[in-house]
Amino acid sequence: MYQIDFNHPSSIYFVGIGGISMSGLAEILADAGFRVSGSDRSKSPLTETLERKGITVFYGQRAANITDDIDCVVFTSAIHKDNPEYIATMEKGIPHLTRAQLLGEIMQNYKTPIAISGTHGKTTTTSMVSEILLHAGTDPTLSIGGMLKSIGGNIRVGSTDLFVTEACEYTNSFLSFFPKVGIILNIEEDHLDFFKDINDIRNSFHKFAKLLPADGCLIINGAIDKLQEITGDLDCRVITFNKEAVNSDGSAADYYPSDITYDELGYPSFTLHCHGEVSGSFSLQVPGEHNVCNAVASIALADLLSIDRGITVSALHDFTGTDRRFEYKGTIGGVTIIDDYAHHPTEIAATLHAAANYPHKTLWCVFQPHTYTRTQALFEDFVRELKLADIAVLAEIYAARETNDIGISSSQLAAEIPGAIYCSTLDQVADTLAQIAQPEDLILTVGAGDIFRAGEKLLAKEK
Repeated sequence: MYQIDFNHPSSIYFVGIGGISMSGLAEILADAGFRVSGSDRSKSPLTETLERKGITVFYGQRAANITDDIDCVVFTSAIHKDNPEYIATMEKGIPHLTRAQLLGEIMQNYKTPIAISGTHGKTTTTSMVSEILLHAGTDPTLSIGGMLKSIGGNIRVGSTDLFVTEACEYTNSFLSFFPKVGIILNIEEDHLDFFKDINDIRNSFHKFAKLLPADGCLIINGAIDKLQEITGDLDCRVITFNKEAVNSDGSAADYYPSDITYDELGYPSFTLHCHGEVSGSFSLQVPGEHNVCNAVASIALADLLSIDRGITVSALHDFTGTDRRFEYKGTIGGVTIIDDYAHHPTEIAATLHAAANYPHKTLWCVFQPHTYTRTQALFEDFVRELKLADIAVLAEIYAARETNDIGISSSQLAAEIPGAIYCSTLDQVADTLAQIAQPEDLILTVGAGDIFRAGEKLLAKEK
């Protein structure tokens, strides 16, 4: 496998350079003196940022872009073998890496690489951790799967040995990493176009935990079923957090919250318990019990890194979330529109429960399923959780990397949810909401695709 040498920067080409993770890695290498270029399908704010930093971006993926002076090509898992740049790379015999392999090699250049994993909550928790480290003046390097307001983007290049990144389980990407500290937030069924079942997923997370060295540490949600299957044979230190005092295996949680209350906007406050002792009070500016759990995991990591507790309290209070995580988009005709990235049934339930504490008369959940395989595999779970909304509006499935070989549609979800409305286009979604929604209603646009555009279309309408 090609080895990146930070002492001798080379020429690196990214296929799909405009992706949230790929663009961040491109920035890190460019800052380190590498000659960075790449391609993407179309211009975006991320590619424009790269171009302003002097990185060459080609729009359209063509074989001619792969020139003989390129030392290594980086691909994402979304790039298939029929891609013209992939074919050209193979024909020319140019060394190549996956995005995950490159990220793993970058991690090896830091003394304390921290990888935050889990089926849900990675971006928010990584952002919370980032906010704490920034408040503490640790000057970390950060790679986040979303846009963090305090750094003005998704990447920050620091000058110390601290490196923080999300660790995604899809295609076993995180097994290419070299973390010293790992967090596992939760383990649930997802990405069933790759994994066989929940046991296959659990096995992958166990392998991730086994990557941690003996002098490293795993911070893990003690509510995970059969916890010992994940932690029992680890050489590293294990710290548990939980929303309850007792873990799934009967052991005491090292960190857990109590006395959770919510203000008029649904923002929680809680008392923290640490190793059996009351250990302070925290107030958040992001809604929902799920964010209390994300915060507790972040606190455990901050303590591990010997961050002053007062700094942690202040940082979490100042944290206002990342783009597309319960993000306020605007108000029109007295109707409030909030956007959220939730695309798994558990995430949808968490978002709707959080919204229940937000002022509203009628709660609308405008959901765009993400991928055909996920919709099919978790169909009944989606139906169950979407019933939590007063009214569900189903946009058509966002294909992402897939083709609809299984013949599934959002209309089938809508048919199982009393009162649900199916809309085949985002324009139809916006028109329907404009006609029916009433003052003081709360509309959540929910999904990992482009459903946020429906809310933006609604806000652009004249009432």
